[in-house]
Amino acid sequence: MKVSTKGRYGLTIMIELAKNYGEGPISLKSIATTHNLSEHYLEQLIAPLRNSGFVKSVRGAYGGYILADEPANISAGDIIRTLEGPISPVEGLENEAPPQKELWIRIRDAVRNVLDHTTIEDLANYTEEGESDAYMFYI
Repeated sequence: MKVSTKGRYGLTIMIELAKNYGEGPISLKSIATTHNLSEHYLEQLIAPLRNSGFVKSVRGAYGGYILADEPANISAGDIIRTLEGPISPVEGLENEAPPQKELWIRIRDAVRNVLDHTTIEDLANYTEEGESDAYMFYI
């Protein structure tokens, strides 16, 4: 499974909203500027996140987007599935020979486990020095 820019930039949006959780809305323009991303592309990504109930929009001069739930209640897996679709290393798993099928299932389950047990809060609290409660990523 290869995560595209949709999943990567979607996580970027969610992490920025988590960093500012409870402090008011954040504009996509500020996220785009901070991370040197296309604001137009982020606008395309925010729609499915809003439709899935992960973010809410706030209108007005000081509007933008806020998380619809606490960052600890939203997993990276939720965001990746919303933007990328099902998490699977190969397509047509049911047609694989038993040994390969077992391998692909184990890989799929390992990736799902990491994504589903990593919250947006974990990612927002991560620092370069790794001082975020010593959270480790295992695959």
